[in-house]
Amino acid sequence: MSVRYRITFFEENMNKFINRRQIILGTIFSYYLYSSVVHSSQKIPIHVYKDSNCGCCKKWIEILENNDFSVTSEDMFPSDLVKLKVKNNIPMNMISCHTAKVFNYFIEGHVPPSDIKSLINKKVDVIGLAVPGMPYGSPGMGPEDKREAFDVFLISKDGSKVYNHYDSKN
Repeated sequence: MSVRYRITFFEENMNKFINRRQIILGTIFSYYLYSSVVHSSQKIPIHVYKDSNCGCCKKWIEILENNDFSVTSEDMFPSDLVKLKVKNNIPMNMISCHTAKVFNYFIEGHVPPSDIKSLINKKVDVIGLAVPGMPYGSPGMGPEDKREAFDVFLISKDGSKVYNHYDSKN
């Protein structure tokens, strides 16, 4: 059987098996299926910049590890930590005790793991998320069943807005 015959046979019978539209749609859908499977089955890498003396940072890291994150951390002097925040466009009114980097996003403060995952899956062009200050009951800051209300902010180049709100549980 010649090569020319095999190619002709394939071209004549290709429509019986698959068409170009099915190939394109299959490729697109398999990408989205694969990307959602990756986030559900693999740990998400995140790097935390923190002060070595901060206990709540260590608790937040434990919470991340228990929620499918693979955490690395780096202890920094407080002045170097502030420089890192300023250099990466984290507004002064959004600052907390630690900063993390996950993919291309910066995470400032005690942001719940579910909000970080939500941001990653949305794939939006922003700087990141922040929980300013250290609200009691936010992840790593005491028991959640006694938490005070707090907001998670979405930080973009144009400013910040509330991304998620957590009601008080007092």
